[in-house]
Amino acid sequence: MTEPENLEDLNPEQGRKMYLEDRRGEVSAATLQSHGYRLDQFVDWCRGEEIENLNELSGRDVQTFKLARKQEGLAPATLKSQMDTLRVFLRFCASIDGVHDELPESVNSPSLSDEDARGTDTLDSEHAKKILTHRSKYDYASHKHVEIRVLWATGMRMGALRGIDLPDVHLEQQFIELNHRPDTDTPLKNNVRGEREVALDTTTTNVLRDYIDENRVDAGDKYGRDPLLTTKFGRASDNSVRAWMYQMTRPCEAGMGCPHGRDPDRCEAVDGQTRMSASKCPDSVAPHAVRRGAITHHLQQDTPPRVVSDRMNVGRDTLSKHYDARTPREKMEQRRNHLPDI
Repeated sequence: MTEPENLEDLNPEQGRKMYLEDRRGEVSAATLQSHGYRLDQFVDWCRGEEIENLNELSGRDVQTFKLARKQEGLAPATLKSQMDTLRVFLRFCASIDGVHDELPESVNSPSLSDEDARGTDTLDSEHAKKILTHRSKYDYASHKHVEIRVLWATGMRMGALRGIDLPDVHLEQQFIELNHRPDTDTPLKNNVRGEREVALDTTTTNVLRDYIDENRVDAGDKYGRDPLLTTKFGRASDNSVRAWMYQMTRPCEAGMGCPHGRDPDRCEAVDGQTRMSASKCPDSVAPHAVRRGAITHHLQQDTPPRVVSDRMNVGRDTLSKHYDARTPREKMEQRRNHLPDI
């Protein structure tokens, strides 16, 4: 995870120009023009709010921008296009250390069937199940399979996953240690308060065992540590882990077809253009959306909030405000199951 002190200053207009130049040649001239127009609205809004450095942008700012555009009377489809473009733009900015890497997933893009729905990116359990089934069948015990399996099972943050070393994985006892190691570039978000032991289910343990035994690239990092997730260059980078998730969560990559009717051979989000091409799919999500989905799934399964809070290392207030994507109706029905007959 990119720490705030490691961000590089990025003016909104400069970011817009860099983004459009990056997309040039990947999309049609008409699409590029549309993206430019939508981002003009965002840059103008930043100017009005005196936001001169995107490092300072927060999730609340993004939501304020959305509400400002909504109050201008935009049709739901237009507002969705505006916010989808903003999310992809912020993903680009995160890839060049211009914004915090969790910020893009705070973009609340409305559903056309319910524009007021709670819309911060969340990988729902049905989508997650399809991805896990697809990976288990076609890409078993790969680094991508390990990423989605561990993140969904544990709800840990991407930075925590990336910082795991082989000695931290206890297959016989079925748990993983999470350690704060800032001196060797793998800090935990909550520092030593984020250190914990996380229990694993049998399926996740077996996937990890087979990955380590058969598919893990035998590479250490520059500090002499043995990372769990590796590439031929050593420990997998933040951008690698993020890119793998964007790739896996495209619906077409999990055997679900394209909900937007795109031709996979011509889609801008297909693999093979750039490592981050998959982030341009409106339905792909970053690792933080998997964390949010995993937390919601645990709550839907009636896991006590105290257990979820400890396991996922998130405060109870934060859990309720930012991670619980259950609808009011779902919450009511779950409470009903605990009520006595009177």
